Parts: sequence; structure tokens; C-alpha cells
Amino acid sequence: MTSSSDIVRQLRAGPGTASLPKWGSVFALGVVYLITGFVALGSVALATVASVLLVGVMMIVAGVAEMINAFQVKTWGKFLLCALLGALYIVAGLVTFDNPTLAAVLLTLALGVSLVAASIMRLILAFSMKRATPRFWLAISGVVTLLVGSLILASWPINSVYILGLFLGVDLIVAGASWIGISFGLRHSPIVKARSST
Repeated sequence: MTSSSDIVRQLRAGPGTASLPKWGSVFALGVVYLITGFVALGSVALATVASVLLVGVMMIVAGVAEMINAFQVKTWGKFLLCALLGALYIVAGLVTFDNPTLAAVLLTLALGVSLVAASIMRLILAFSMKRATPRFWLAISGVVTLLVGSLILASWPINSVYILGLFLGVDLIVAGASWIGISFGLRHSPIVKARSST
């Protein structure tokens, strides 16, 4: 599938970019994203469970891949380490199916801690930059991320029921709006107009 950055890159490349998708299909994709985002926001608890189960599937797949990789390793020590890591991934993935609530609580905690850590790193980076560099937006990003992470941690574990679903819904809506914006750009692009007139 073509990503939004690929489409923008092709539009900047100029004529001869025959691989651009039709604007209608990109618009339809954006609408689907928007609808699923609003459905997720309408039932954030269900969206949280869906997010947790998706993470569980990814952990099981990663665990199986790690177990397969373990048999490619030449030494016993590394084989045991890779096999143990794969087994832990598989067990953690199965736990998400067995107890999605516990998994949501742990994932929400990890999200809050990760946001706070990322914000601290952004702020350190912003204040370590030279005065001549545009560090304002990096500092603002760090402050906003710190506030979001702190709010998540302050309400944890109660917010574990809805926070992952809320993030999923907002992400789908933003992605849908982006795809729709790109589709309008494609529709009005001289490249696409020239291609459709031939």
C-alpha cells in the first residue's frame, strides 16, 4: 500500500509519475478511517480491548519468530536466550487474551511512563540546542507530551479502561483527515489532471 509520504513525494517529483493512486480511492480510505475512529470514540472500552488483543497477537507472532530464530543460532547459550525470549513473548501474548483488563492496565502504565520519558528527552534536547536553532516547537512538544503522560499516570489505573481506545480513536480520525486532505491534493494536482485527460 502507498503511504501518505510516498504520495507527497511523487507529487513533488513532477510529471511522469504514473503510479499515483486515484484520488477517489484515497478519499474513500480516509472516510473509512474517520468512521472507524468515531466508532472507536463511541465505544472506547471496546476499542481498548481491541487494541489490547491486537498487541497480544503481535506479541505471539513476535514470539514465534523469535523461537524460529533461536534454531538459527549456533551456540547453546544464545539459543537458550532466544528461545526464552520467544517463550516470554508468547506467554505475554496469551496473557492478553486470558486477561485483557490486566494487559490494558499494564499497557496504559507503559504508555504514561513512555510519554513522560520521551517528554523529558525532548526538553533536554530543546534546551541543549544553540539559541540560533528553532527549538521552540521541540520545547512545546516536550511540555505537551509531559502533560499528557502526567495526566495518564495521575489517573492510572482507573483510566486503563478507556485511554488506549481513546488514543486509537483519535489516531484513526487524524489519519483519516490526513488521507482526505491528500486526496483533495491529488484531485487538484496538475499531474493527476494531465494523466486523466490523456
